[in-house]
Formats: sequence, C-alpha cells, structure tokens
Amino acid sequence: MKLDPRHLAQLSAIVETGSFHAAAELLGLTQPALSRNIKTLESRLGATVLDRSERKVKVTELGRRLARNGMIIRSAELAASSYADQTYSGEAGTLLIGAPPTLASYLLAPLFAEFLSDYVEVRAELRVGLVHELRALLIQGSLNAVIGPISLAAQSDDLKVDDLIDDRVGILCRAGHPLTRTDHISPAILETQRWAAHSLGSYLRYQTDNALAAFGLREVNVAIETDSVEVAFDIVRRSDIITTMPKLPSQSQLSDGTLTFLEIDNPLFSRPIGYIQRQMQELSRAEEKFKTFVQNEVRRLS
Repeated sequence: MKLDPRHLAQLSAIVETGSFHAAAELLGLTQPALSRNIKTLESRLGATVLDRSERKVKVTELGRRLARNGMIIRSAELAASSYADQTYSGEAGTLLIGAPPTLASYLLAPLFAEFLSDYVEVRAELRVGLVHELRALLIQGSLNAVIGPISLAAQSDDLKVDDLIDDRVGILCRAGHPLTRTDHISPAILETQRWAAHSLGSYLRYQTDNALAAFGLREVNVAIETDSVEVAFDIVRRSDIITTMPKLPSQSQLSDGTLTFLEIDNPLFSRPIGYIQRQMQELSRAEEKFKTFVQNEVRRLS
C-alpha cells in the first residue's frame, strides 16, 4: 500500500499541535484542506487515524505510529529546505579546488582552515598535484578551480584567470650562509653551490631550471632531489646546501630567523599566481564567497 508522504507529515503536525486549526497554521494550509487530506489518508488505509467523536482530537494507535513516520518526513523536509536556503546564500555547498604542493601546504591550508571554520556547512575537496595534472582535471570538470601559476591556462581558450599575486622564485639558504654576505649574486657564484632540487616533472623544477639557465648557469650541482618541500626546507636550514623556492610559501619559514630568502633580479624568476577556472563555468554562491575570500586574503598577505 502506497501512502502520500505529505498526508503522513500533516498527520504528525495534528498530533504535535493537538488540533486541526493549529496544524493548518503550522503547515500553511486551510483547515478544510487539511481535513480533506486526512480523510483521504483514512480512506486509503480503510481505518481511522483520528478519533473525532469528542471535542478534542484524539489519535488512534495506528495514527500514532504513522505520525512518527510523518515526523521523520517533516524533519527531512525542514533539513532539506534549510540546506537549500544555505546553498542559495553561499553558506553551504562544495568546493572542488586544486593546487600545486607548495601553494597547497603554505597558502591554501591556513586559508581553508579559516574559511571552513566560518562556513560550517561548506565541504571542500583539495586536490594536490603537478600543474599538468591539475590542468587536465580542471578542463575535464573534476575540479572547479585551480589556484596556481597562471601559465597553467596559457594557450587555452577553455580557461580563464583572475590574477592573485605576482610571486617570485628566489634563493633560499640558511641564515649566515656565505651568499648572504655577497653584494651581487652572479651565475659563477651559484655554480659553486650545492643544491636541493625539486622533483623532475614539477612546474617549480621546470621554471627553476629555465630561469637559472637564462640567468647564465651552465650547470647546477644537485646534492639531493626531493618532491617534499618540507625536506628541502629542513636540509637548507641545517647545511650550506641551497634551493629555489617561491617567496609566498617561504614566508612562514622565515619567521624564526633560521632561513634567508634572496631575490634575483630577473623576470624569469617571476611566478604570477592566479585563480583559474573554465571559461563557461558558473560559480555557486559558496564558490563565489571562497574566491572573494582568497583574493582578499592574498592581497592582505602581499
């Protein structure tokens, strides 16, 4: 036997309030309409759910059991309506965001922590990967946005970029390293250094190799290669080995005074970061709020 769930929900409201009049007001119905619906329910059941023989409405045992099911239906409707309202206002929703490892760890992690603390009904998925992997996921629709180097969107009619910050790659070394006492960092000086290199295939390694070659380095003496930014930070902090690192992710590591960031005056060391999306994609309200939040926070940090 199939029952109309609306009738069960209406029955639960009558049982909850104790009268047709109060239930009709609660449900936004007229009292005659509510009465007709309950009679339809009883006709379908072939039994009464409310005893109307007395002035005050009394619920039968069958009516009481069905009213419990109706309360579950009403609760689900209220929860769904509340979530729909929150989604419309941007208080709820899903974020599908991608970022390269350094930006994910040292920029997005604290931003997500703050945003998700304020928007408790928003759920986020952060995919961390190499630039070419993120680009493919974005184009195929598995991600709604990538926060990363704007070169990711180069030569693509399918992607658009909103600039966030013009980050720079520089030399990271321990505090007190001989390079910190050098007035002019030349290619010849850098060729004498030992390096912690980023993993082959990463955009940071690709950009670093190209920038150093254009700067005039004939060879880079790689002491260790790692795909872990944390490992690179720790090795540089404990030795005379140096590495290249974007300035923005390095900020959190410079505060204790154990590391020094040295800028190189060359345009190839520029690393513009953007908020990258598909051209025809419409953002949800939650995505709009997150994008605005990221833009404001990055401006503040810069």
